[in-house]
Amino acid sequence: MPMDFLLRIEEAQFPLAVLEEADINCAAVLAAANFIDANLPVPGSGSKPPAVILRITPQGRAELNRLRKQCT
Repeated sequence: MPMDFLLRIEEAQFPLAVLEEADINCAAVLAAANFIDANLPVPGSGSKPPAVILRITPQGRAELNRLRKQCT
């Protein structure tokens, strides 16, 4: 799930290369929601370059805080 992925990368050092297809898909969803800034591979390009996550945006950080409050 994209939100689980966001929680997983919360403390990562950026830029972060993402190689697994499922994680790249999560990154694409998070980028579309403006929760991360990322360079994503072009779909259907044939090769499988990594996605590179540049940062978690302020909106992404706010969502992480909201998730934490929801879990308490």
